[in-house]
Parts: sequence; structure tokens; C-alpha cells
Amino acid sequence: MKNKSSLILAIILLVSCATVPITGRRQLSLISNSELIPLSFENYKKVLTEGVLSTNMENTEMVKRVGTRIQYAVEDFMEKNGYIKQLEGFEWDFNLIENDSVVNAWCMPGGKVAFYSGILSICEDELGVAVVMGHEIAHAIANHSRERMSQQMAVNGILSIGSATIGSGAVNDIFLQSVGMGSQIGLLKFSRNNESEADHMGLIFMAIAGYEPSAAPLFWQRMSALSEGSQTAEWLSTHPSHDRRISDLQEWQNEAAKYYTKKENSNTGVQL
Repeated sequence: MKNKSSLILAIILLVSCATVPITGRRQLSLISNSELIPLSFENYKKVLTEGVLSTNMENTEMVKRVGTRIQYAVEDFMEKNGYIKQLEGFEWDFNLIENDSVVNAWCMPGGKVAFYSGILSICEDELGVAVVMGHEIAHAIANHSRERMSQQMAVNGILSIGSATIGSGAVNDIFLQSVGMGSQIGLLKFSRNNESEADHMGLIFMAIAGYEPSAAPLFWQRMSALSEGSQTAEWLSTHPSHDRRISDLQEWQNEAAKYYTKKENSNTGVQL
């Protein structure tokens, strides 16, 4: 009986797979976006209710502008490459939360994005915001939260969301852990492979949106300088070292260049 149960479990895990755009990696998927996205929207609403939205109109408009440009780039890419169904249920939203002590940004499943004002000084400008925006949106497009949630469900013997109570404490806790909420450095909340994949995909998305991809390694150089002396060695960490990320982003520049076309920022007249 034990062998039979193990075989059934193995078959379920084998067939419950999805493909990540751009990288083509196969990932575990025990929950559909139609089940996951409502949890996302519920928690996003709570974040906006409990937080304080920035009253800095210039920065707020910049976050929304960059988010919208990368949204359109993502939708264009997904349409042209046969992945458009993966965006079903997405309701994009981009907000800037006023909290200078939090160096954070994230994108929940379904396209709900939050930036915290504390990260803007590291971004420095619109290009830096595009680096972070592309990276965070890439996490959502690659379904990293769904993958992590599926892994945790499998560990807990939950093979479908239907076998647990939607909105229950256990399921919601797994969701919050999966999206990495609560991390002070939101950019470093996923596994090493997930982070690297989001770096790669985010670089492509920002390039499609018309943002110079060479800005990505420069952002991580600034992030590295910020955390100098406090970063755990890569082999002890679940995340790539800053040096590794910078090296990888530089290596992907030729690929990103194929997608990049300069576009003028209509608000400033500056080419990005």
C-alpha cells in the first residue's frame, strides 16, 4: 500500500508541471492561478489598507509609468510566444508605499506591485526602477510563488488547494511564505535559482520595454555597496551573491540587446 501511495504521489507530481517563459524550465504546479490570484488580491488589499501610500506625485507617477511600460512589454512577449493564457486573471496595479526604512519591492501573483520608498535611493532614477520592476514582475510571470507554494503543499501532504480550506490560516500562511512578504530586503526573498531566473527574465522584459539593459548590473553594484560587509557568502546563502548576479547580468547583455530599442520618456524627453 505504501509503495502504491508513493507511486500515485510521484505521478501527480510528474504531471503537475508548468513551463517558465524565456528559460523553458519545468516547475511544480499543484495550484492554478485562478485559485492563487484571489489570495493575492486579498492580501494586497490588506497591505494597501495598512500601509501609507506615498504623496510624492513625481515618484508615484514614475513607479506607475515604469510598471505600465513593462506590463505592456510582458503582454506583448507572452502574446507573441504563446503564453498569453498564463496572464488570465491578472489585474495589474502599481503603488508606491511611503516607508523609507524598508528597502523592498514585490509583485504578487496577478500583477499586484508594491514599491517601498526606501528602495528609490538605490534605484536612483527611472532606469533603476525599471531594473527592480522587471525583476519583480518576472517573479510573478515565472510563477515562483505558485511553485514555492506547491512545494510546501507537497511537503504538507496537500496535493490540491481543494483539499484544504481556501483562506484558512494554514493555506494563507503558506501563501505569505511563498510570496516572501515580511522580508526587509524584498529582492532577496526567493531561492537562489528563482532569483537568478527573475534576474534573467526581468532583464529581457525591461529591454523589451525600451529600458537600457546595461542599467541592471549597475543597480546591483549599488546594492552590493549598500550591504558591503554584511552579506553572507554565496555558498552559505539561498540567494546569489551580488558579484554572481552582476556577472550573470553582464553575460546576458547580448541576449537582452536583441530585444532592446531605445524609447523616449514622454515625461522628460530623455531616451532610456
